[in-house]
Amino acid sequence: MAKKYQELAIKDPTDFLFGVSPYPVSLKNGLTIGGGKVYPEINFTLPGMGINPETMPEVRDQYAQMIGDVTKRAAELHADGFSVEYELLPDLTLNPEWGAEITKLLREKLDGLAQNEAIKTCLRVTPNDIREFSRPPLLRHGKFVDDMFRCFELCAQAGADLLAIESTGGKEIHDDAIIKGDLAASVFALGILGSRDMKFLWEKIVSICKRYDVIPSGDSACGFGNTAMVLAEQHYIPRIWAALIRVMTVPRSLVAFEEGAVGPNKDCAYEGVYIKAITGAPIALEGAEAACAHLSPIGNIAKAVPDLWSNESVQNVKLLAASAPTVSMEQLIYATRLMNKAADKGKGSALALRDLFIDSDSAGDVQAYILRPDVALDLSRQIIAEPTAYLRTRKAALAALDCFRKAQEKREITLSRVELRWLDALSRQADQLPDSEEEFIAQMRPTLDPAKVNLSEYDL
Repeated sequence: MAKKYQELAIKDPTDFLFGVSPYPVSLKNGLTIGGGKVYPEINFTLPGMGINPETMPEVRDQYAQMIGDVTKRAAELHADGFSVEYELLPDLTLNPEWGAEITKLLREKLDGLAQNEAIKTCLRVTPNDIREFSRPPLLRHGKFVDDMFRCFELCAQAGADLLAIESTGGKEIHDDAIIKGDLAASVFALGILGSRDMKFLWEKIVSICKRYDVIPSGDSACGFGNTAMVLAEQHYIPRIWAALIRVMTVPRSLVAFEEGAVGPNKDCAYEGVYIKAITGAPIALEGAEAACAHLSPIGNIAKAVPDLWSNESVQNVKLLAASAPTVSMEQLIYATRLMNKAADKGKGSALALRDLFIDSDSAGDVQAYILRPDVALDLSRQIIAEPTAYLRTRKAALAALDCFRKAQEKREITLSRVELRWLDALSRQADQLPDSEEEFIAQMRPTLDPAKVNLSEYDL
């Protein structure tokens, strides 16, 4: 049976910090994530190039060079452990054998490092959610679904330690909701469509993981929350709207853990701060060292509570010092070394560093403010008091908007006149969300374009 989280795993803000989780995840090689140390999680990808049968030899060479260089740098800097996340590009998931081939290549290199340097490593493999290649997306049947799940199976067989995904159920209507500032459509995409898709998807992923003795790690609402964050950074939407969407992604991403995921949650899932508070599972996060992939206002505060610290993803291009993945590896090692040294000096030192990370960002942007551990604990408590994904998403909206208003009154954040007008407008929309899920679905049906969304794919 699926779990139902009804109370927080972390209740005291002083227990909510980097490197320590109530329920650590241990790999077969003894590497423990969330057991007292923060480890780097390096993520790299190809430079701009096509992937086809003719270019696959070059693809293999690129990945061999990247993993060879980052493992060499890790050994030179005396890293005692790290994780590699291999996010499959669409073509490597569309052709599952190709994706598994690269997984095997990475696994062999990491095993060689462990044998020669006694460095414990982890390999997270994240197939691409290719189901959205159908329009409207076919989420439960068809070739793209079959190929995606086959990719999970082959990568599990090829040596993945962790399996993850950045799933996109509901994104087909959420992109428009972001641009239009349509709160009801966002809630429908996340609390109804996305949550139902997550249940279907993670039942399957957890089953595959059990079959091949692999750890089901977690999902990411990147296509929802990070899309909004990037648009806000480019001044296309208000920051307060992006912050609200971030909180509303929590119930949707929590479904993975209710279906059996155990962490570490994915790096680009900034909602992971809330996931850790609720589930006690370890999480990966990213911030300043992820500027190679996207700009953000949360470069330091994201360092407050991670168990893996990531660079997001960097292309294999040459910089003055070395290849970009090698540079990212060095940056991550130094960042985590500081956190671990603070922890070595005792909990007081770790909390002091954590609070500096928090204070350096939290007043500067409402998107940073909602990642404060105390704020996340308060909002998480309110979210899980509700019994269903829809009601939790509705509560996330109402509670977050109330939180923004109180923070503005206490001068913990500063909202511009435009942002304050959006706060009022979003609050009016949130107040109109009905208590009944059935009523909400009936209310939303006439507004949906059947050319964009197929409700039968969500059992509606």
